[in-house]
Amino acid sequence: MDGIKYRVFTFTDKSVRLLSKNQYTSNVESGSTRTEIKHWVELFFGVKVIAMNSHRLLGKGKRMGPIMGQTMHYKRIIITLQPGYSIPPFRKKTNLNQNTY
Repeated sequence: MDGIKYRVFTFTDKSVRLLSKNQYTSNVESGSTRTEIKHWVELFFGVKVIAMNSHRLLGKGKRMGPIMGQTMHYKRIIITLQPGYSIPPFRKKTNLNQNTY
């Protein structure tokens, strides 16, 4: 589980469309392997993964004065779960700004 950097699932237009097909997307470190990711998802969420697709995304260029740098590369995975399994995408937020007297 050391290679899993981002533990939240991404919500873009495409990922919202994929939810109806029981597919979830997430960003992970570029050095993570598919078997590590599959094992982590099955262990952490208690689901069965039947397919996994991944692609590598390049970091964006960033300029700090005369020096040109780059953000880190990462990998995006699309996980397909067996029918009947699901990952709850949202957790219920608690309101921390309530004033209690």
